[in-house]
Amino acid sequence: MLETTPTPPDINPPTQPRKKRRFNLRAILLGFLGLILLAALGAFGGYKTASSERLAHQDTVIAQQIVDQFALAEVDISQGNYGLAKKRLEFIIQNDPSYPNAAKRLTDILILMTIPTPTVTPSPTPTLDLSGVEEIFQRAQQYINIQDWANAISNLDSLRRKDPAYRASEVDGMYLFALRNYGVDLILKQGNLEGGIYQLTLAQKFLTPLDTTAIQLMEGARAYVLAASFWDLDWKNAVTYFADVYAGWPSMWDGTMTATARYRVALMRYGDDLYTREQYCDASRQYQLSASIGAIDDVQSQKNANKSFAECFPPTEQIFPTLTEPPVATPTGP
Repeated sequence: MLETTPTPPDINPPTQPRKKRRFNLRAILLGFLGLILLAALGAFGGYKTASSERLAHQDTVIAQQIVDQFALAEVDISQGNYGLAKKRLEFIIQNDPSYPNAAKRLTDILILMTIPTPTVTPSPTPTLDLSGVEEIFQRAQQYINIQDWANAISNLDSLRRKDPAYRASEVDGMYLFALRNYGVDLILKQGNLEGGIYQLTLAQKFLTPLDTTAIQLMEGARAYVLAASFWDLDWKNAVTYFADVYAGWPSMWDGTMTATARYRVALMRYGDDLYTREQYCDASRQYQLSASIGAIDDVQSQKNANKSFAECFPPTEQIFPTLTEPPVATPTGP
């Protein structure tokens, strides 16, 4: 019997056929779109950051310029360059209306630019006898007693030049009293607001503070001068500032018009400006406020007021019900 030799096992068994991989096109597209979206968000975020940094840098530059301009304006004021200081302060207010003391310093400059050379006409100034300081002192006291403030101040000036130490505390008190009352008289009696503010400002240099009445009167005069600076140039601001003067000091005047009269005219002229821009309702409100203070005495403004009111409040058409005749009763029966 023939023996068969066993066949050795195959060391390399047949391999299984490999499965074909399928590319998931949808997943690839979604991943690609995600990358694009992330890139876009990153770019947008970078743009926003850069834009914010640019605006912040711009604000910082303007803020620094405002600080520098205010400091330069103070230097200009001290050197008497009021025109240049006025431009610097106007730049500050335009970019930051609430900047501390900017509006006040602008008012001070407007006052300094318009202060006239004081002319004293109540009585001829006597020839001062400078031989004795006591005589000058007594003469100044006499002028104070008769309320001739200008000559009293003139004698006090001469006394202080001749002997600054002579009865210094009494002279300071006389200065304060004369300057205070002279400033009040210039504002209330003469309508010389700039001159009155100047005298009251000099009075404030003494140690004794001014009384409340004088301080409030000086504030009203400053507000009037500031409001008048917009006259014929910017009626909107004229209305805004004269509204404050009218509320606090309606009888304040500059020798020509009271604050009440100027507020009424400013309202009327601002209404004219709004009317030309066809803002009829806003114009009508200004005309009505002006008319509540006094009659609109300008013919064209009155016409504009009537047209503005008609445009803003047009008459509504009235619809009346149609009248129908009642039905006629039909007689019945014989």
